[in-house]
Amino acid sequence: MLLYSLYEVQRSALQPWRLLADQTQHWLRNPWNPWSYSPSGRMMAAACDVFEHATRRYGKPRFGIEEVEVDGRPVAIEEEHLGIRPFGRLKHFRRRLEHPRRDPRVLLIAPMSGHFATLLRGTVAALLADHEVFITDWRDAREVPLFEGDFDLDDYIDHLIDWLALLGPETHVIAVCQPSVPALAATALMEEDDHPARPASLTMMGGPIDTRIHPTAVNDFATSRPLAWFERNVITRVPPPNPGMGRRVYPGFLQLAGFMAMNLGSHVMKHYEFFQHLVEGDGESAEGTRAFYEEYRSVMDMTAEFYLQTIRRVFQEHHLPRGLFHHRDRPVRLQAIRRTPLFAVEGERDDISGPGQTKAALDLATGLPSDRKHHLLAAEVGHYGIFNGRRWREMISPQVKDFIRASR
Repeated sequence: MLLYSLYEVQRSALQPWRLLADQTQHWLRNPWNPWSYSPSGRMMAAACDVFEHATRRYGKPRFGIEEVEVDGRPVAIEEEHLGIRPFGRLKHFRRRLEHPRRDPRVLLIAPMSGHFATLLRGTVAALLADHEVFITDWRDAREVPLFEGDFDLDDYIDHLIDWLALLGPETHVIAVCQPSVPALAATALMEEDDHPARPASLTMMGGPIDTRIHPTAVNDFATSRPLAWFERNVITRVPPPNPGMGRRVYPGFLQLAGFMAMNLGSHVMKHYEFFQHLVEGDGESAEGTRAFYEEYRSVMDMTAEFYLQTIRRVFQEHHLPRGLFHHRDRPVRLQAIRRTPLFAVEGERDDISGPGQTKAALDLATGLPSDRKHHLLAAEVGHYGIFNGRRWREMISPQVKDFIRASR
């Protein structure tokens, strides 16, 4: 708890300075202030803006998708929730259509790896025009009281199976990054049980199915230290007065520090460019950077048991590709997947899940006919570009949509 408490003390100590910087930059930009027209005034205002933005504590962002174009006409979007559990719920982006459509139903599985489900805002927006979209909206472990119990990798799989049962048959699943592993395991279990709500198709995007293939810096870090090191150095307890006080977590602020450290030089340059855009009055470019980092810095705590199990079973011992993966003492047999079409989507420049790690799922599903296995290696695309941005919209999402429709 000491580590988390020290972080909270630091945030509290910075709060007066952040407020001062915020007020100063507004004062320096006031059109009645003659300094606002001077180069030094613009530089001081930009510096205060960057400082305030970098030290602010960001909560859970909104999806903010208010409408989508369907058949050339704007359609309002209404968010509703179902399958509510202590650690997550399903969010449904209901389209207010004048006439019903028989569009494919899609369950988008957001990663529980630090960021909120809103990181997939662009993924949702691209699918909404011609799909009925649901997303797993995971909850910040800091907000979950201890009496609600634990949440581990087995619980994650249970949630997916229960939510698929709630949505019913003919639900297509898209798993982004880390949930590719539990999604593939859940599919195998449901196939073996002949579950009526088994996925109609499973798309895995940049998932760590077999991290022995083209290991990245993330994979090397996870295997360079024993599990006890992670438990000793990155696990702490939530301090009061948070609702989840006393819960053992991998805190969001440590995850964010890790994200930033991976590409520190790039982040420094982006903040320098952000500063330059503010000085030059390039509002559009500055707002683009601001919006990106507001989302990037919005992080959530993960339960210690889920994080440590993922490190051990996925990254260190490679249970799934070695045939050792169990769900509540039941072996997960990937060869049981015989009907659910699989689509592995990878980025050529992915520095989190290297090329080949997701494709490994196709080789492991030995019971699935080859014509139900599909693979896409997106040229010049990094990890986040697989599911967000221009290449996702123009190159990847059309192929994902075609795969889903062909699987109906």
